Amino acid sequence: MRRKLSAALPLCLAAWLLVSGAPVAGPVMLANAQTQSAAEASAFVNRIARTALDDLALTSVQEAQRNKRFQDLMDETFDVQLISRFVLGRYWRQATEAERTEYMRLFRELIVQSYARRFTDFNGAQFRVTGASPPNEDGDVMVAVEGLLPSKPPIKLDVRVRQITGAQKVIDVAIEGVSMAITQRDEFASVIQRGGGRLEALLASLRERVGQR
Repeated sequence: MRRKLSAALPLCLAAWLLVSGAPVAGPVMLANAQTQSAAEASAFVNRIARTALDDLALTSVQEAQRNKRFQDLMDETFDVQLISRFVLGRYWRQATEAERTEYMRLFRELIVQSYARRFTDFNGAQFRVTGASPPNEDGDVMVAVEGLLPSKPPIKLDVRVRQITGAQKVIDVAIEGVSMAITQRDEFASVIQRGGGRLEALLASLRERVGQR
């Protein structure tokens, strides 16, 4: 079953942050991507997963504070700009500068609103890194993680990590083998196509989702 990145996304960024053995198609290679080892990528994923569970899953944290912490962690550990451009696909090239700016803002707001509050569902969750692939031709490492949630079956996550200009960033998460970036791209493309191929159809949908009219 396919899960929507925007409606069940890259889990909450939960699954996302808990954190693919097999590489999945993802954002294109960047000229400034750098080499990283499987051990370095594993340690990076381990750190952000622990930070997410230790800091965001606490039920005592107020919503506004959780949203701010989530956004800070997202900006630090995910290449949101690269992901958002990949998700928009060929429509990014067709968009005006104003449309790109609004899309990027709405995409970020959608992620924060959709997933920050879901971390309370992960209170008491555990995880373990089960392996990591050697860097592929793009320098990406796939880090495999098993998440253990209370009273639920284990979930297998694969996190695609890329090192860019000295900083490690997550650029995709696969849940049970399904790429969240590709899933979201397909969903957005469907919205645009139903709207006659107009990017405005997607922007209107995103405005509605984040509560803007």
